[in-house]
Amino acid sequence: MVHDGTLRLAHQGDWREAAPNSLRAFAAAARVPGCDGVELDVRRSRDGQPVVIHDESLDRVQGLHARVDELTADTLEMYGVPRLASVLAALPRGAFLDVELKEDLGRIAVEVLAAGRGRALASTVISSFDPWTLRRIRGLAPQWVCWLNAHDLSSDVLDRAVELGCRGIAAEWHAIDRRSLAQAKEAGLQVAAWTVTRRSTFQRLARLGVSAVCVEGKALEG
Repeated sequence: MVHDGTLRLAHQGDWREAAPNSLRAFAAAARVPGCDGVELDVRRSRDGQPVVIHDESLDRVQGLHARVDELTADTLEMYGVPRLASVLAALPRGAFLDVELKEDLGRIAVEVLAAGRGRALASTVISSFDPWTLRRIRGLAPQWVCWLNAHDLSSDVLDRAVELGCRGIAAEWHAIDRRSLAQAKEAGLQVAAWTVTRRSTFQRLARLGVSAVCVEGKALEG
């Protein structure tokens, strides 16, 4: 924990010398002084397994013209796309996790997270841009902490987060200022920020009282 409780989370791991969302990137993030945890993205493979990758396809990072949901988890692992279970096993139990669900994975996501994190679920949040996905998680694991991902902290976003039973909102960092943060806190919501690349921006958000900041590059360094 740093800056009066503001968490510094490595966005898709520390991928300065490794592919984002790879086992190497997460291992590197765990070695960065002052890094409290990671943000990672989860999708479903063809055989229904939770795998860790941001994009719908492997084009941009892996250089393969194929969709994630066209390949099995075993095949995806051959291209460097890890299973969620493998990432959870590789990360320190004390690391804070922001698990962004890019789509509704249903019960298997809950089962894999519960098995892989155990008591460390207390330092885990489930986030998503998709309200339906968050409703599913809330129904399957109502005690888990959920954040609604959003581009701003408008009144509509605050109302939606409260209606979904979320504990917080992860918003694009440009949208966060003292006024919008105060409105979110008045609604009983935590606020996290994404994605920051400069240490000075992290410091400013920490002084405002943001709960967590997803960071890359120089902002990873405390």
